[in-house]
Amino acid sequence: MRRHPRAALLIFIVFVVVVGLECYYATSPPHRIASLINPAKLATLGERAANPRVQKYVAILEEAQRSGKDPAVVASEAVAIAGLRGELAILTSEAMLRNRVIAERLGCLNVAGIEEMRQGRAPTVTKGPYRGDPLSVDHIIPLSVMPEFDKVIANLELMPLRVNMKKRAGMGERQQDLLKKLRAAGL
Repeated sequence: MRRHPRAALLIFIVFVVVVGLECYYATSPPHRIASLINPAKLATLGERAANPRVQKYVAILEEAQRSGKDPAVVASEAVAIAGLRGELAILTSEAMLRNRVIAERLGCLNVAGIEEMRQGRAPTVTKGPYRGDPLSVDHIIPLSVMPEFDKVIANLELMPLRVNMKKRAGMGERQQDLLKKLRAAGL
């Protein structure tokens, strides 16, 4: 049987390209974020276990921006890959972008802060009146009021720990508005 070296080389090149593309897409920022915000995966976590995922996706969004990608596009692609649709996709994407901006304004997106967040840990606030505080994850609609929203990414927001500790478990206008939107989105 005669072998065709060019055919073998062509098959090898196609294989390398296909495997390379699969690896790229599996590790692209939207795919990495999608695995963190996937509702089916979040549902398997214990109480407050979604909190480190907020830190992680913020680090990924910041790294994407620094590499020239638009965080809004990355967030939008991530929610689509995670299977979120309609209003819930919009609310989730908005929350993710808001958390990146919060981390930026509080000076948490420096090299040390991004490294902490990449590992799901709280960076230290370096700007403003809460300088020195850890950056914590808050439930906009309090956990004590709606425990079923514990792992809803659209309900999780970054804030300095001192602010979070002073926050009461009340349902103000902002919380009521988000509750209406989340219910309208099917939650």
